[in-house]
Amino acid sequence: MRLVASRLALSVVVLTLLGCAPSKDSTPVADQQEAASSTERLTEADTTPKPPVTDPSDGFDPPPLAGETEAAAPAESPAVAEQSGEKAPSDQRPTPDPPPAAEEPEPAALTRSPAAVEPSDEAATDPSAPFWPGFCGPHGNNVSTEAGLLKEWPEDGPALLWTARGIGNGYSTASLAHGLIYTAGNIDGNTVVTALDLDGQARWQVPAGDAWTKDYPGTRSTPTIDGNRLYYQNPLGELFCLTAATGEPVWRVQVLERFGAENIKWALAESSVIDGDHVISTPGGPNTAVVALNKMTGETVWQSESAAGDAAGYSTPTLAEYQGKRLIFTMTAKAIICVDADTGRLYWRFPHETSYDVNASKPIFLDGHVFISTGYGAGSRMLRVSVDGDQVGVEEVWANTDLDNHHGGVILLDGYLYGSEDRRSWVCLDWKTGRTMYNERGVGKGSLTSADGMLYTLSERGEMGLVPATPDGHQVVSQFSLPPGGEGRSWAYPVVIGGCMYIRHGDYLFCYDVRDPAAEAR
Repeated sequence: MRLVASRLALSVVVLTLLGCAPSKDSTPVADQQEAASSTERLTEADTTPKPPVTDPSDGFDPPPLAGETEAAAPAESPAVAEQSGEKAPSDQRPTPDPPPAAEEPEPAALTRSPAAVEPSDEAATDPSAPFWPGFCGPHGNNVSTEAGLLKEWPEDGPALLWTARGIGNGYSTASLAHGLIYTAGNIDGNTVVTALDLDGQARWQVPAGDAWTKDYPGTRSTPTIDGNRLYYQNPLGELFCLTAATGEPVWRVQVLERFGAENIKWALAESSVIDGDHVISTPGGPNTAVVALNKMTGETVWQSESAAGDAAGYSTPTLAEYQGKRLIFTMTAKAIICVDADTGRLYWRFPHETSYDVNASKPIFLDGHVFISTGYGAGSRMLRVSVDGDQVGVEEVWANTDLDNHHGGVILLDGYLYGSEDRRSWVCLDWKTGRTMYNERGVGKGSLTSADGMLYTLSERGEMGLVPATPDGHQVVSQFSLPPGGEGRSWAYPVVIGGCMYIRHGDYLFCYDVRDPAAEAR
């Protein structure tokens, strides 16, 4: 497949987009001309599948994007599987510590891969294929339903099945569907989305706009798979819809330009959320806060009013249903907001300010309560949501500054909240009361996931820990260091699905076997 990229043509498109100022109206506008004019689609000729590269030595040429006509330098290097295993790089904490993106030098020389090929029909329809279709998994709670996993690892960690390199530098984690693994990274000045098979071999790589190369360069968000389509919003605000099997572009929208918003200090980090026929995005700014686009065409369906002019936060939205209302909760730069998922009506804005406007962690909703936590000492809050007819209200229930989660995420399990605080420790809070159950060192500040009654804790220094999910204490039963080579902080969330643990660090994706052979034998 061949990439045809023209910065001149792209500039024309940007100027066109800038002429499409959105209104502050929150009523549906799916048929409006401005939405159609600022959504790029491919012609039939553009969407004709290109044959795979037949000679790996020829390098990699991604497919064209709509509206681009001049050839650009090819972005070589789909990922290949390799083995490695040494100590992780040392920690170099920046000041101030930014949201989910880390320091990153220029990408290393990239390895080449076999020809990209489409997944088989079997893989695309296999119901047993690992399914983790986006950031925080199929239910958005970052809790895996995997069972029969190891409760303790060997001294040097679980078996490393393969290492994929060539996915580009970034902090996007992995999503899995259709027998493929998806992620994103910076390659040769482009944001690039990559699909690997379950053996770590590249199937396709497709450019998704320019790379974020300013402070802490690299990708932030994680691709979202919905049926046969993939949705990915890059750090610059370009939202792409691709064909999940092949990476062929379908449409793209410059969300910030369409809705008259500015990018934020460390660039947009939210992962796309699919809600029925809509894809949700949070451009923020003076004209809107949250918007819904038609997931098939990219046209605007609704836009909320602005949340007091707040810029976007770094958070991924949370969808919830409560007392007949379908609600979206997300963080702006200075608050948590609640928006009607069907109309875009802004119900409320509850202030929650932190240093550098870093509100990054995903809200957690359960039984009429929504939990938020952010770093730099801002801490955690539990809010009660009320519904009275057509009105939705909010009030604070408790606050706790012991858990001030920077951006590594918080998990709710059996009535307790688990996450790391902004400096170095791991904290457990009681969901109902906010009482601190423990505050202990563990592997150090980082991100986490959960499976089979265990916490999988990954420090930003590349230390992986296995911890029983209990409020009685934070006991690290096993620990190991990631192999060397990954640049910057290891800020991508770990993923556990299909008996495997996937860990992203810079240009590398590691796959470990965490199945318990004894459990399989039973």
